[in-house]
Amino acid sequence: MNKNDRIGIFGGTFDPPHIGHLILAMEAYDQLNLDQVLWVLTPNPPHKQDKRITAIDVRIGLVKKAIDDDPMFTLSYVDIDRPGPHYIVDTMRILRKEYKDQELVYLMGGDSLQNLLTWYQPVAFVDACDYVGVMRRPGEIIDIDHLRVGLPELFDKLEFIDAPLLEISSNQIRQLVYNNQPFRYYLPGSVYTMMIDLGLYRKGEYNA
Repeated sequence: MNKNDRIGIFGGTFDPPHIGHLILAMEAYDQLNLDQVLWVLTPNPPHKQDKRITAIDVRIGLVKKAIDDDPMFTLSYVDIDRPGPHYIVDTMRILRKEYKDQELVYLMGGDSLQNLLTWYQPVAFVDACDYVGVMRRPGEIIDIDHLRVGLPELFDKLEFIDAPLLEISSNQIRQLVYNNQPFRYYLPGSVYTMMIDLGLYRKGEYNA
């Protein structure tokens, strides 16, 4: 990593990682002139404590399959290698110490931006970011006026990404697999193959 490089922080459970994730990460890389995108895999997100999540070692394998052949993407172990709960403010503080000479750009969707005040320690989170890259889909209206009071320092850090309209989600894919419906082309080929080999998300089969 070179001094003054711009690094995008792309977080998620990636259960599973799909082509929508790859497209959004690619658009962020291009439009924000990033030098690297770190895929920060969250083992046990605080806001999903009531949901069943695939085992972390399996999701590590899926993400590696999705991104390993592209030099613009790197899997980060920042949350994998530490105990939970995994709040993003703590993640960014750790990354800030690791990448002292680089610009850190946290990537999020417009819905996350609108709900930012409900996050754990939102002021400290914004302080830990050099910039916040927001993925804005066609026709999407992001109402952020309410943030001007609680997070005024955010507005000097905002950068927007014109993201394509992709109606793809990990939850949707899991449901398709569970219901034995077609899902092949929502995924990179290597991810699809690994899911088939492990029988992920199918009725009565492997689902950690």
